[in-house]
Amino acid sequence: MSEKSNPIAIIATEAPARSKPSSYPEPFASLMLGREKRRLGDLFGLTNFGVNLTRLAPNAVSALRHAHTKQDEFIYILQGYPTLHTDEGRSQLSPGMCAGFKAGNGNGHHLINETSEAVIYLEIGDRTPGDEGSYPDDDLKAILVEGKWKFVHKDDTPYT
Repeated sequence: MSEKSNPIAIIATEAPARSKPSSYPEPFASLMLGREKRRLGDLFGLTNFGVNLTRLAPNAVSALRHAHTKQDEFIYILQGYPTLHTDEGRSQLSPGMCAGFKAGNGNGHHLINETSEAVIYLEIGDRTPGDEGSYPDDDLKAILVEGKWKFVHKDDTPYT
């Protein structure tokens, strides 16, 4: 029996889209409609960091506004004009622009597509064990357990 081999190279837009729009519990998961992720890093078997090609339809958001304790994140805008929302406020981005989010600084961030055209960008993040995500605008906390996100309320009670 042979192991499944990873591709050498692909056309990124032809990678399969993630089948589930979000791993957030409700009522948050349905807020991610209009977001489509293609997990490029997983496709190539990468384990130290992840790379997603993400498309936001008009009025879609990249995620709930969040910050990580251990994961650095980086985005690079390929198409469209998303609004970056951080603790400092809102900034419009354009193709060729990039932004980075250092782990542990608590600065919540996400992208919002407030235009009538699609936004496409690359997102890159490391996979440091023990990472946690905080959500300043929502009653949600994320804990990375054995490579999977577990979501609880801010008081640590589980979502049912």
